[in-house]
Amino acid sequence: MHEFPHEDGIIHLNHAGVGTWPARTRDAVCRFAEENARRGSANYRDWLAVEQRLRERFARLLNAAGPEDIAFVKNTSEGLSLVAYGLDWQPGDEVVINNLEFPSNRIVWESLRDRFGVRIRDVDLQTAEDPEAELIAAFSERTRLLAISSVQYGTGLRMDLARLGAACERHDVLFCVDAIQTLGALRLDAHAIGADYVIADGHKWLLGPEGLGVFYSHPASRDQLKLFQYGWHMVQAAGDFDRTSWEPASDARRFEAGSPNMVAIHALEASLSLFEELGMDQVEARVLENSARLCELIQAQTALELITDPGPERRAGIVTFACPSADAGAVYRSLQAEGILCANRAGGIRFSPHFYNTEQQLETAVAAATKLAR
Repeated sequence: MHEFPHEDGIIHLNHAGVGTWPARTRDAVCRFAEENARRGSANYRDWLAVEQRLRERFARLLNAAGPEDIAFVKNTSEGLSLVAYGLDWQPGDEVVINNLEFPSNRIVWESLRDRFGVRIRDVDLQTAEDPEAELIAAFSERTRLLAISSVQYGTGLRMDLARLGAACERHDVLFCVDAIQTLGALRLDAHAIGADYVIADGHKWLLGPEGLGVFYSHPASRDQLKLFQYGWHMVQAAGDFDRTSWEPASDARRFEAGSPNMVAIHALEASLSLFEELGMDQVEARVLENSARLCELIQAQTALELITDPGPERRAGIVTFACPSADAGAVYRSLQAEGILCANRAGGIRFSPHFYNTEQQLETAVAAATKLAR
């Protein structure tokens, strides 16, 4: 695809780590830099229009009620912290997490123990036959929030978010979704799954730069969060610098304390335009086709052992496999040296192809891994 003019020999299978930019994203950043160098801030109003378009694109991507539910954050960790340190905790309140989570979706909740006396229920999903049932069984009358990744970063386990959201509603538990391994790969409807908060970075499957992410909050749940970051941008009358009285913005912009990251905004807006042109139905179908094909190829090799659940309801874009007769770290380093970009996760090798990766690339990557794993 002309949007991804990779150097010869590069096979990018690391979208669960750091995604590659489309050509249009590169071009948007170059245009912005050139304009800034030549004209300074003369076109700042145009920049604000790009910022608003990005907000609107995210609202459509998440099926939010509108762009007023969308805030920009530096990264997923910041968005999770807005929730963790925005809620009014009482000693003995509980948060349910699990032992497969990326550190960002574990550390922030564990930090509440000493500070507020919050209890952390860390559910073992390593061998769970019904992960959602295990999480729901951990709820008690003191459970305030369930924090879950939509897809687990190491094993690629895809969670049934609608089932978890329904359980949270029944038990009056807040539902906080780390969607970094879903947005840009699969469809995610924040309204349909009953999410109170959805957070994701733009630099993985969304094919944007590091340093900019999205924080969705349902209006009723947004009002439960106390603010701990303040500045000129988060007030209702932003831009009225002579006003001495102020109040937080009524919408999600209240979480954006200061000046926006305009370079990253131009980049990510361009990336999201590609997803809208293609349609997330088509993107999701291709991602799932690629992960299914990878599972087939890996299962056909005796030197490789599939870690990811290949079931269609459990599989997303991540496919992880072990190398029983070889050191996974060594295999990973050799693959990287050959230009097959991947990751060393969950005790094995993680491939994460996007919609544009070809079957030939997948076959080449698995053949290389098989040779190294023998």
